[in-house]
Amino acid sequence: MGFNCGIVGLPNVGKSTLFNALTATQAAQAANYPFCTIEPNVGRVAVLDPRLDKLAAIAASAKIVNTQLEFVDIAGLVKGASKGEGLGNQFLANIREVDAIAHVLRCFEDADVTHVSGGVDPVRDAEIVETELMLADLDSLEKRLPNLEKRTKGGDKEAQAEAPVVAKVLVVLREGKPAREASLSNEERPVFQRLQLITAKPMMYVLNVEEAAAATGNKHSQAAEAFAAQRGIPSVVISAAIEAEVAQLPADEQAEFLASLGLEETGLARVVRAGYRLLDLVTFFTVGPKEARAWTVRRDAKAPEAAGAIHTDFEKGFIRAETIAYDDYVGLNGEAGARDAGKLRLEGKDYQVKDGDVFHFRFNV
Repeated sequence: MGFNCGIVGLPNVGKSTLFNALTATQAAQAANYPFCTIEPNVGRVAVLDPRLDKLAAIAASAKIVNTQLEFVDIAGLVKGASKGEGLGNQFLANIREVDAIAHVLRCFEDADVTHVSGGVDPVRDAEIVETELMLADLDSLEKRLPNLEKRTKGGDKEAQAEAPVVAKVLVVLREGKPAREASLSNEERPVFQRLQLITAKPMMYVLNVEEAAAATGNKHSQAAEAFAAQRGIPSVVISAAIEAEVAQLPADEQAEFLASLGLEETGLARVVRAGYRLLDLVTFFTVGPKEARAWTVRRDAKAPEAAGAIHTDFEKGFIRAETIAYDDYVGLNGEAGARDAGKLRLEGKDYQVKDGDVFHFRFNV
């Protein structure tokens, strides 16, 4: 099961530099002109979790396998994208496919790197991109409306459930607000998700500053942080240039390099954690002598879905899940200790996965 964040923004804000650092590759071409990224590049990055190391040490696991997030580097958007300007149609098609959005905002001055809008203003840039996304959603719903109204009058139950949701979202979009701000009931939420609107996706801002401002930020990132906080959107300050340098260093030299810049960890680690929270994911573990592995599911997932993250046969033939809470596994020194203390539970199909659960699935295909 894959979860992904699309890296978006105006041209020349550092999207491809960030992507290259995230994946520690040069798969995306970073160049000083718009549209250097034509096809969306895809890379997977480990979500480091210190709990996994503890579990592996207790079980003497031969191998550790982290869970991963997928990042998609999408071509730079320009004003007018919703009408097909630049690579607008392709951009919009690509962004509809991702689960969440990491919106990179340029917060650095550099005369050698062209700014498509003439100067650095991250709040303006954010509004340009999001206006285009809202216009694309508005156009999408307005095109659906005549057929939806026709089906509603004809007694189509699916259309009758969808029509009031579309009406609420259209009001919000016409006010210049993203679809995610529509006030919906719990019953309407599944219908809303099926509309597949871009501005319904969870989003975070990645504020790209120059190297000297990596630890403290600057006036541009501070303005962007205030804008993000006002809208209830998470933000992370990084220097993509520093992250690109760190990605090329041996692991044993990275901490010393970061410390020399006043940083305790990479900005990328913060981006990955923020992406994980943004997608509202939880981690469960499988632990044994061969390997200790972390897996990812959505927060409301039931035990069979977690089993299916490992293999579809596990979900199809699910019988039950032998379950130990992480704290019990560590506190009682492994599976045997947890079993002896009565902390190993047998959970059925309706069990909701808790973050940190250690599972052994029983199944029959």
